[in-house]
Amino acid sequence: MIKKRVIARLDIKNEFIIKGVHLEGLRKIGNPNKTAYKYYLQGIDELVFMDAVAAYYDRNSLLHIIKEACHDVFVPITVGGGLRNLNDIQNALNAGADKVAINTKAISEPLFLEAAAKKFGSQSIVSSIVAKKTSNNNWEAYTDNGREPSGKNVIEWAKEVEDLGAGEIMITSIDADGTKKGFDIQLNEIIASNSCIPIIASGGAGSNDQIIDLIKHTNVDAVAVASILHYDISDVKSIKTSMRDYGFQVRL
Repeated sequence: MIKKRVIARLDIKNEFIIKGVHLEGLRKIGNPNKTAYKYYLQGIDELVFMDAVAAYYDRNSLLHIIKEACHDVFVPITVGGGLRNLNDIQNALNAGADKVAINTKAISEPLFLEAAAKKFGSQSIVSSIVAKKTSNNNWEAYTDNGREPSGKNVIEWAKEVEDLGAGEIMITSIDADGTKKGFDIQLNEIIASNSCIPIIASGGAGSNDQIIDLIKHTNVDAVAVASILHYDISDVKSIKTSMRDYGFQVRL
């Protein structure tokens, strides 16, 4: 059985971790490097650093944070937000990131995703898909950190990014984000069942039981969590212990 990963997602604005509901109403949580180190000590498998305001400035401003994190944290790091060209990706990887998450640029220019996968390898490219439900079994992909509708059907887009060479998909539910009411299981089940690449589910985790429920009913490879850790509702060890006790393989 493939081990399930637990990933801490750190959305960052102006040097602070922030968290909101439905990607809105953002409030400050803490220092990103201190928080990343805390989760590393707890046994997190990976870290995702997302620039929450990159859409405003058309650039990623997290590279100095990534460089500092790499001094103390020794798990894979993904950085996303504002990556608009191959040089941006190169700079992120040079700063110490193992992977980059791409959303807005990939939707506006799908061949950019293909070019990035060819140059840096699929293992370095995560397709970040931000989804909002429009009707039963239908979701629309959003850009600019969930602010702008793209008109793209999420299920079709997920298939396309796989064909373009993405190595993973991180699917974030706008409807579930920050609610702590559980993941959009239907969305993740459809994406995971139609994909041959790893799927990271993001948005909605508010308890260990909700994470177990997601993994029971979908074939996602990893869960990206934020509020449940930021607000000390649970911790990495407790989440992994619950997963292991239910019979899922985890890295301890």
